[in-house]
Amino acid sequence: MIFRQLYDSTSSTYTYLLGDEHSREALLIDPVFEQVQRDLALLDELGLHLKLVVDTHAHADHITAAWLLKQKTGCAIASAKVINAAHVDLALEHGQRFGVAGIELEARATPGHTDGCMSYVLADQSMVFTGDALLIRGCGRSDFQQGNAHTLYRSITEQLFSLPDSCSVYPAHDYHGRTQSTIGEERQFNARVGGDANETDFVGYMQAMRLPHPKLIDAAVPANLRSGCPEDGRLPDEPRWADLRITYAGVPEVEPEWLIHNQPSVTVLDVRHDDEIVDGERPAGLDLALHIPLDQLHQRVAEVPRDKPVVTLCRSGRRSALAVSILKEQGFERVASLRGGLLRLKG
Repeated sequence: MIFRQLYDSTSSTYTYLLGDEHSREALLIDPVFEQVQRDLALLDELGLHLKLVVDTHAHADHITAAWLLKQKTGCAIASAKVINAAHVDLALEHGQRFGVAGIELEARATPGHTDGCMSYVLADQSMVFTGDALLIRGCGRSDFQQGNAHTLYRSITEQLFSLPDSCSVYPAHDYHGRTQSTIGEERQFNARVGGDANETDFVGYMQAMRLPHPKLIDAAVPANLRSGCPEDGRLPDEPRWADLRITYAGVPEVEPEWLIHNQPSVTVLDVRHDDEIVDGERPAGLDLALHIPLDQLHQRVAEVPRDKPVVTLCRSGRRSALAVSILKEQGFERVASLRGGLLRLKG
């Protein structure tokens, strides 16, 4: 199985990518609206086809990317039936098995943080994705959105602590940089529910907590009850000056074919060294407007016109990617690198 743990620093949210090496089908757990380009780029680079997006609950601290990913890829959306969110294709109930070709998960109802919380257990019980029910050395709060400390205690101890000690725990959030734990660790060391803590201990702890109201709850929860669909039902605006592909490294790129057909409308910037260009050669099909070696770009950035978008190029596309970063730092918004560089253009 292909597995990746992705992170959104704004909300401290983990998104999980699970892909099957043979079918190339994949699912995402708890995707974040603002991270769609990142997630799609990773799927593309790994050669995976997104078939399913799953949320562990109706989040209060970020908006899910489920609806947006469905528009982009045609994937299905799954979440707990009790949430009754719009645009859901698969309404999950306790004990239900689901997934994509080659990957099966079991849905376990783990309410208490919210009444719609679910945890997802890999078929061989080697991994569990616990949402906000069980965190690393902690758990989700239970003081809003149908939360109940008694219910959460039972969810953790009966549904999660019944898994094997070796089962890896992957939560929806961590605010201290911790990435993974195990059921055995949490049963022994969890600060709220581990060790010899009983229900009275746990509930007393939870009821004594004084936490600030989540900043985004008023916007996030209604949006998540629509599976992340904006109120107006419209896709977010995207750059229209080019057919852009954003890499997992965050670099905007255009294909050679696009550049050949659109070069009059852009400035083509060659960032190769002087000794790489023989007798003023020009790549086939391109009329280069500007040549500034990458190591001189910082000093000569004022020579780059700002009236048109800029497409940077080099031999392989690696140095031109850095040129994009330099230009963006200098306030250029419409800028992209030639994918694969001149090697791909010649090919």
